[in-house]
Amino acid sequence: MRETAFAKINLALHVRGRRGDGYHELETLFAFVDEGDILAARVAERDALTTLGEFAEGLDPFDNLVAKALAVLPRPGGLAITLEKNLPVAAGLGGGSADAGAVFRLVRERYGLPEGWRKRAAKLGADVPACVESVTAIGRGTGTELERADDSLAGTPVLLINPRRPLATGPVFAGWDGVDRGPLPDGDARTIALQGRNDLQSIAIALCPVIAEVLGALRDTTPWLARMSGSGATCFALYGHEGARDTAARFMQAQRPDWWQMTGRLR
Repeated sequence: MRETAFAKINLALHVRGRRGDGYHELETLFAFVDEGDILAARVAERDALTTLGEFAEGLDPFDNLVAKALAVLPRPGGLAITLEKNLPVAAGLGGGSADAGAVFRLVRERYGLPEGWRKRAAKLGADVPACVESVTAIGRGTGTELERADDSLAGTPVLLINPRRPLATGPVFAGWDGVDRGPLPDGDARTIALQGRNDLQSIAIALCPVIAEVLGALRDTTPWLARMSGSGATCFALYGHEGARDTAARFMQAQRPDWWQMTGRLR
């Protein structure tokens, strides 16, 4: 069995308030790129995990969401999973959550999912329920209250750029000033993306200034939208056609070969 852990991006991310449990009230528009980590699985006597790929060394073996996802999903047999880690770690792409979401899909394909699987997914991380479905959706609350959004952006060419600087989520959220700047706008997914914002972007730039350089470089390639994803440091750009995206990718590679990049389409 084989699954792609689709890279998650936040087309808009509005922070609305702090909660007593340490989390934040959010409104976000999730979207997913048709590329990401790759999970291959086979039936085995017991669960097992092997990691490889460019970013495998950045994974914490004691805090791996693939293993945690396997642990919360009862099954009559084990799964031996090989994870090809293509997405950078601590990058605002929900890489660990996407990996967990892919595990849920693998288990669903082989055994079916137990009742209450969404609660099991949410306990692993606020992005995990969205990553299980990996479709454009509006997330509220901590991001676990999902509402399916329209798929009008499906097929949109996207370029992801990360400066190879990990950025932990905690310090970025801790820097939020507590000001509620308003809800997501109404409209289709394109309207929400264009009129929305990422309330964490300026905080992340203060902690990791190279993000501003990434955004400036992306905007120079004339996408119809360039923004930071999640709590950073990955930024994305959306284009009207593949030719514009591919030209931008070649330009970015020539200018900054040290930056990580990935091209794809929104699902």
